[in-house]
Amino acid sequence: MYSHEIDYKIIGEDIQLVEVELDPNETVIAEAGTMCYMEEGIVFETKMGDGSSADNSLIGKLFQAGSRLLTGESLFMTHFTNRGYGKRKVAFAAPHPGTIIPINLSTLPGNTLIAQKDSFLCAALGTKVSITFNQKIGAGFFGGEGFILEKLQGDGLAFVHAGGTIVEKYLNNETLRIDTGCIVAFEQTLSYDIQKAGNLKSMILGGEGLFLATMRGTGRVWIQSMPLSKLIRTLSPYGGNANKESGSVLGGLGNILGD
Repeated sequence: MYSHEIDYKIIGEDIQLVEVELDPNETVIAEAGTMCYMEEGIVFETKMGDGSSADNSLIGKLFQAGSRLLTGESLFMTHFTNRGYGKRKVAFAAPHPGTIIPINLSTLPGNTLIAQKDSFLCAALGTKVSITFNQKIGAGFFGGEGFILEKLQGDGLAFVHAGGTIVEKYLNNETLRIDTGCIVAFEQTLSYDIQKAGNLKSMILGGEGLFLATMRGTGRVWIQSMPLSKLIRTLSPYGGNANKESGSVLGGLGNILGD
């Protein structure tokens, strides 16, 4: 199935949204709950599956929905279609601060993108959203992404969300070591594995974690500067346990003096 040709505009700097412009009868698919606003003439329908497969039987839909459950996503996807007479717009916002990356799948080897399991935001109708399993056990246990990754296939636009700033790296038969949580997406021509982060002292005291991800081969990889897991760890001292776990010397003395 050929993907619908959609136009778009990325709005914002640090907390972005993507505004998609649809011609009459064009459709964009999105993760449930990501829609921010839509103009008159746009209608939406929640469906089981992405609508890319010719197999519209109940078994086919259940199989696709079951694979989405393995990634921790909702069973359903929302299809937004322009039923008006002119161009209409619908916008989608990411679930946490970061950057939205537009990727034309037709420019990728095999028209395929391998992505972190919670990074997909929306795409043109015709894009197949499925899963792929990491073949390396070590990468599955320690690689930050787990065994299951999302696979996006098609010949149209897909939008991926990541935390912080995005860096696109092109490897030419090279190896790049990356913090395990910072990989957003990569081309299927690259191999993904993990390795120890130096010697035992560096692993325990270095602050970089016990393992690093390694990307090898020729192709592109997209890297995020602030994955959600790191953002949560950074903000957690300022939450409900801030007084109990304050790292400030003055804060600790203040608690003692206040007793």
